[in-house]
Amino acid sequence: MAFVKPRRGSAAIPEIAGSMPHTSLENLDRAVEELAAHKDEWAQLPMGDRLAVLGRIHDDCSGTIERWVAVSMQAKGVEPGTVGEAEEWLGGPLFLLRNLRLLRRSLSEIARYGQPRIRGRVTTRPNGQVVARVFPADLYDPIFFRGFTGDVWMEPGVSADDLPGTQALAYKQPVPHGKVALVLGAGNLSSIGPMDALYKLFVEKQVVVFKMNPVNAYLGPLIEQGFRALIARGFLHVVYGGAAEGAHLCGHPQVDEIHITGSDRTHDAIVFGTGEEGARRKAERRPVLTKRVTSELGNVSPVIVVPGPWTEGDFRFHAANIVGQLVYNAGFNCNAVRVVVQHAGWDGREKLLAAMRALFAAIPPRQAYYPGAAERWQAYVATHPKAERFGKPRAGELPWLLAAGLDPAAADDICFTQEAFCAVTSETALGAADVPEFLDRAVAFANDTLWGTLNVGLIVHPKSLRDPRVAAAVDRAIENLRFGTVAVNHWSAAGYALVTTPWGGFSGSDIYDVKSGSGEVHNTLMFSRVQKNVIWGPFRVWPVPCWFPTCRTGHVVARRLSEFEARPSLLKLPGILAAAVRG
Repeated sequence: MAFVKPRRGSAAIPEIAGSMPHTSLENLDRAVEELAAHKDEWAQLPMGDRLAVLGRIHDDCSGTIERWVAVSMQAKGVEPGTVGEAEEWLGGPLFLLRNLRLLRRSLSEIARYGQPRIRGRVTTRPNGQVVARVFPADLYDPIFFRGFTGDVWMEPGVSADDLPGTQALAYKQPVPHGKVALVLGAGNLSSIGPMDALYKLFVEKQVVVFKMNPVNAYLGPLIEQGFRALIARGFLHVVYGGAAEGAHLCGHPQVDEIHITGSDRTHDAIVFGTGEEGARRKAERRPVLTKRVTSELGNVSPVIVVPGPWTEGDFRFHAANIVGQLVYNAGFNCNAVRVVVQHAGWDGREKLLAAMRALFAAIPPRQAYYPGAAERWQAYVATHPKAERFGKPRAGELPWLLAAGLDPAAADDICFTQEAFCAVTSETALGAADVPEFLDRAVAFANDTLWGTLNVGLIVHPKSLRDPRVAAAVDRAIENLRFGTVAVNHWSAAGYALVTTPWGGFSGSDIYDVKSGSGEVHNTLMFSRVQKNVIWGPFRVWPVPCWFPTCRTGHVVARRLSEFEARPSLLKLPGILAAAVRG
């Protein structure tokens, strides 16, 4: 087939009809008008009332989790008892309920202390940058995520003394008039849209019209049930439709702000318009829409593998670690691994690739439920016809595709410039005299060649860090990587999952060069001047993490973790740990 080189950016997703009737324009207007009539009430709502609403949402959402997971599995063709079931528990109820629980705690602390409490240490790096430890967030986290830490790095210029003043600004500054926010929901992970709405509602104190994505509009009735405490008082409306309904809401005079999780193409169409006229407006910095737009828009996500004294067990563990970052949700994640970056001279390079190939071959292909996946997959095959295919797909499925040995100097390669958003990943290798030089080159490659600023992974053996030059190079790499989340040894999706960490692109993007987006969500400590997150995990962990494709009991662990978040109790810990050990 003929191949036209795409522009740099995230995938173009064709519109689909969706599973719910579109909300009429008349009813869209009615929803916005009702929200506008209640926006001041919401902005000025007493904290006790706000906490009561959050508690009701938590209880109501807890009552939906069985059906939530069941309908998601059915829509994606996921069989019960598989790793796909684990993914639906994790990416839906677990993250949402954790977000609700930690928001309630933060609001209680604002009422008592003026801002959410930072439970970890606050330090200042040699370059003057302030770092706040936000994970573990409570006594449960070290049990479920043993050895993991999460830090938020602030923008340069924020001092340790300034830090409390950057938190919970909507609760410190008078808000005489509220705002109506439009949240354009994502279609891949079921917790994204509701959590984006929670951020606008409880961190920024804005009422929300939440347009479901047509891909997962089937969840709308459950979200309406879970969030009915807000809907009943005119603080939230859930609506349905595609591009036409989204465009109508974006242009509505009573919609003050917009948040989108999706494609940079959609972002630019909203802000500048479409076609040649839209491109011209962007080049001339003349947006058609002047409202504030925040966004999370995808990434060509790299994992940088640092050479070290790996054992055979290490190769098997990190093959599962890396492969799991693609196969999760069938590759339909903005943070799925797209490029593995290795040292060309490392004798472990081919061992890691061999372990990855073996695992890809053992994991059955998944239903390609997201619109346009087959066409995108074919575009990568057309560019890299020798790329390896794994699995025997049935109708509606796609093989896992690995394009290994890419030329890192081919800066226009589709694998480097275009977010695949399907079952595609790649590998490249950089030449370097030693590990510190490799790390410096890998950072430059990730920053300057790969598209996006959302997330990056770094895998490094603890024995490698005993070399002071390597340790210094790793620290330098973490400091210099221009991504919203830098994760060491594990999937950078942790930046999304922890929710005490802000989730979004590296700070500094604007609408004219939006990259992976601007602004942040989650961020339950409500920081306002965030640069990025840095998350560390052990080089290897046991039991096998429930998000790994090799975890045999992941669906049981994820379900029990979700039930724990619904009603936390120490009595539930033995059952969770017992299931994890059997994985």
